[in-house]
Amino acid sequence: MDRQNLTLMTDLYELTMMQGYFKHNEENRTVIFDAFYRNNPCDGGYAIMCGVEQLIKYIQELHFSSYDIDYLRSLGIFDADFLDYLADFKFTGDIYAIPEGTLIFPREPLVKVVAPIMQAQLVETAILNIINHQSLIATKSARICYAAKGGGVMEFGLRRAQGPDAGTYGARAAVIAGCVGTSNVLCGELFGVPVMGTHAHSWIMSFDSEFEAFKAYADLYPNGCTLLVDTYDTIKSGVPNAIKTFDYMKEKGLPIDHIGIRLDSGDLAYLTKKARKMLDEAGYPNAKICASNDLDEYLIDSLLTQGAAIDSWGVGTNLITSKDNPAFGGVYKLAAVMNEDGTFSPKIKVSENSEKVTNPGNKKIYRVYDKEHHKVQADIICFEDETFSENEDLVLFDPLEPWKKTKYRAGEFELRELMVQLFCKGKSVYTSDPTMKIREYCLKEQDTLWDESRRLVNPHQMYVDLSDRLYEVKRKLLEEVAEENL
Repeated sequence: MDRQNLTLMTDLYELTMMQGYFKHNEENRTVIFDAFYRNNPCDGGYAIMCGVEQLIKYIQELHFSSYDIDYLRSLGIFDADFLDYLADFKFTGDIYAIPEGTLIFPREPLVKVVAPIMQAQLVETAILNIINHQSLIATKSARICYAAKGGGVMEFGLRRAQGPDAGTYGARAAVIAGCVGTSNVLCGELFGVPVMGTHAHSWIMSFDSEFEAFKAYADLYPNGCTLLVDTYDTIKSGVPNAIKTFDYMKEKGLPIDHIGIRLDSGDLAYLTKKARKMLDEAGYPNAKICASNDLDEYLIDSLLTQGAAIDSWGVGTNLITSKDNPAFGGVYKLAAVMNEDGTFSPKIKVSENSEKVTNPGNKKIYRVYDKEHHKVQADIICFEDETFSENEDLVLFDPLEPWKKTKYRAGEFELRELMVQLFCKGKSVYTSDPTMKIREYCLKEQDTLWDESRRLVNPHQMYVDLSDRLYEVKRKLLEEVAEENL
């Protein structure tokens, strides 16, 4: 059976709307949809774009198999001529996106789909599913890694993830945003990321003594010997037996360059400081201390403030589920409809909540950097045909509070256009970099944030501004809607 593609991973109403457009062919015009989000997750100051690789794969494999058609026929709501159309369905549109690992901010298009509305409607659910989840986990990972202040963070969440796909693509997103590796072996195989792990308490309990368990593990894995020391009593048993094992390794001539201990319970601040002292006094200042146990960015920050002697962190549930903010909140909205002459008429969604009013038209994004420090100053959402020059002054304003304006002097800022084209007339024109290369790029991206935007509590919110032209078109559309409703 053909079950490799995700074509039917869509909401039913996408298909019922498709049939409606099919029955009214004159309505199957080329349109533009934007995928974007409204608020940064975790009350943060930024998010990380992720999911583009899987999005490309989804579009490349998009087709209705005979099994799909048979199933849809069994629902009794689709006509034979529409099902015949689906049997030969192909995506023929254009797709643009912000590259994976890039910093992203609210209200700016993350993905732009330009296609006949039947096609653009079908891909909505999958695009949101892929981009929302992976961007959420990448953002959570970036926050946790920032809190660790240079200490390596290992993604350990597979057993708590909401399913295999979430666990595997979530682990990839976590590594892109800063984790040094993952416990997920499938993720390592698929995406070439480092896989890491130690052993469980059951390993210790299956031996006659803790020392025998440690010694057996050291014999097997001398080049990466990290021992879990909290099975019985961390200070009275675990750490002393770990030291005894390191002595055994030294006597046997085994390497002791990569030794360490892991704690998974108890007062991690107190226990790690005590363990550090014991290891140093025993002559093992190079032994690393790893901690796990329901960690998140706030607990890591607190532990480091308390002086915890922790070199690396294993983070599971709170990372892979983004437990305190389990949904990214991205949406997919119609932005423009093509006219007979090939131009686009902008469309706007109006709401009593100003935050939910969309930005109309065929758009792109420029990022503005402070030239001296190469830090992000603002993003500009503008029409596709607009350009800006670094040699001219640039005045930006907040679209929600337009009286707030900022002027950037010519020569003091740098500009970068963000979106890249993924598909042209249905053909893939973009190849994703290897995951670890995207990780390098993502770490550099995070360095372009000011510290004020990275702090965990009450961060500075980046300015996402509209060009004068876009703002004026938006204002006129809002006035037209208001007049129609008088």
